[in-house]
Amino acid sequence: MADTGDDPRVAGLSAAIARLRAELDAYPARLYDRHAAEDELTALAARVAEGAPTADELRNSLLQILAAIGSVSALADALTALRNAMELFGEPLGFQGAN
Repeated sequence: MADTGDDPRVAGLSAAIARLRAELDAYPARLYDRHAAEDELTALAARVAEGAPTADELRNSLLQILAAIGSVSALADALTALRNAMELFGEPLGFQGAN
């Protein structure tokens, strides 16, 4: 990871992570892999706190979060915001059909 100082992409990604975490916490239905999504969001937030993550790190995190959350429509906007924030770090992640 590169040290990026006050990189606005990092701030945006942190905000998107916080939004998805909050919406996941507020989602009342039981999700089979909720803990996996929460764990990956925690790990992603820690990596972002260290600086700008690589596109590969972001891609792996997004895949794990998508696998854990699935296609829960109530979380789609927050998940899209997370994906969009991640794409600012490099090549498009290619998950347009995910939500």
